Amino acid sequence: MPASAAVKTPASRARELSEPEALLERYRVARDRRGVWESHWQDCYDHALPNGRPFRGGGTPGERRVDRLFDGTAPDAVEQLAASLLSELTPPWSRWFGFQPGPTLTGVERDRVAPLLDRAAGIVQAHFDRSNFAVEIHQAFLDLVTVGTASLLMEEAAPGAPSSLRFTAVPLAEAVLEEGPDGRLDATFRRSEATLAQILQRFPGADLPDELRKQAAGEPDSRFPLVEAVLPDGTAYRWGVVLDSGLAEPSWLAQGRFAQSPFVNFRWLKAPGETYGRSPVMKALPDIKTANKVVELVLKNASIAVTGIWQADDDGVLNPTTIRLVPGTIIPKAVGSAGLTPLANPGRFDVSQLVLDDLRGRIRHALLVDRLGPVESARMTATEVLERAVEMARLLGATYGRLQAELMTPLVLRAVSILRRRGEIPDITVDGRLVELQHRSPLAQAQAQRDVQAALRWLDSVKALGPEAEATVDAAATAHWLGEAFGVPAKLMRAASALPPAIPSPTPSSTPSPSAPLVVPPVADPGAVDG
Repeated sequence: MPASAAVKTPASRARELSEPEALLERYRVARDRRGVWESHWQDCYDHALPNGRPFRGGGTPGERRVDRLFDGTAPDAVEQLAASLLSELTPPWSRWFGFQPGPTLTGVERDRVAPLLDRAAGIVQAHFDRSNFAVEIHQAFLDLVTVGTASLLMEEAAPGAPSSLRFTAVPLAEAVLEEGPDGRLDATFRRSEATLAQILQRFPGADLPDELRKQAAGEPDSRFPLVEAVLPDGTAYRWGVVLDSGLAEPSWLAQGRFAQSPFVNFRWLKAPGETYGRSPVMKALPDIKTANKVVELVLKNASIAVTGIWQADDDGVLNPTTIRLVPGTIIPKAVGSAGLTPLANPGRFDVSQLVLDDLRGRIRHALLVDRLGPVESARMTATEVLERAVEMARLLGATYGRLQAELMTPLVLRAVSILRRRGEIPDITVDGRLVELQHRSPLAQAQAQRDVQAALRWLDSVKALGPEAEATVDAAATAHWLGEAFGVPAKLMRAASALPPAIPSPTPSSTPSPSAPLVVPPVADPGAVDG
């Protein structure tokens, strides 16, 4: 637990949620605590993602930020790793999650609920696909790979939009995060600037001070700072936006309440005792800096090799300022003088290529390019595909577990909350008891392949033992299990109650009636309704 959170009393937390001055004070404390990271983050951006938003000065849109970058290995590797995460975790236009009946439901209830849950998962996935999710999550993955922490804002779109969901990749320069007692980044502050017209468009009922309106009347392009905060409040989250213009006392622009936080904050990996994450670029930063310096020296040495270093006698005839070293040039010299003479290069830089190749190889290895890169051979055997999937699951296993808990699960739960309230999906609660969230991304499927292969090997072994051993296999149950492991839609599989039993039972009452009523106890949504 952060030190600042450990000393807060319920009264102080209530004050932070009710008074804008107290919320700004908490934001400044969290921002000062983040200050030790900013120089490290800026170093990573300069060498691996030069187009990232700087932490000091804000930068100018469209400015050149690659003047100090001489080697492009790290930026290229960052883009490839971000693209691999996108295709392995949240592939566009592919089903990367699903809903399945929970363990508290009986067999007949599971058969009846499964098609409804599969249809609901398809609706949620369609909203993700029609939104700008793929664009914004890729930008968030770039930040994740570069600085180890990323933030994705998930909002409800206006009625009539193609999708009910809208996403924004929040630059880390704007986001200030706090870690809660459960280890999640559940407290989020975001500082941004907006003109008066933008403020009135987003907060039409806000009470703005007269000083701000007067300044905006004289300077319409004036931008005023806003601090947006989402803080945990019991099982829900409080949301508030404070106008911190400096022209008047801080005031609320809007307040609300969410069942789930609209900010989804996630990390690559985390060191004990730290709030923000660490990235593979941080691990490879020494090699990235060294490779950048080596390429800079190689280019300087190449310019010397092309133009050369020359000497000439100061004889009053030769003027070095007027000499141009181009073909066909006649350079005058005095009789008996040496004229313009090239100097021999005292050293050679041939070893630089060996050093550079080794550095680039280590950078690609640290950023997983050599192991998660594109397939070189267009034709791969089934064994090669399986082994590649196993290797990928081994490399990203720990990171995938953290991303599954901090990114994918909160994304789906908030989408379900929004779409359920809008009446686009049934009133379901993904609580792990009645309804379970099933991850079906390619990386999750790769991890499930090992269980499938083990089951198939067991079936081959049982078959080799003879008919008596084969009688122990429940073929229908095995087919259902394989279908769930492969992520097959429920509508493609017959209900378990409609299948003949593997071993006939002498008591007809042991088979559940397919017409039995489905009784699912209602589960209230924790927290208040999204605002």
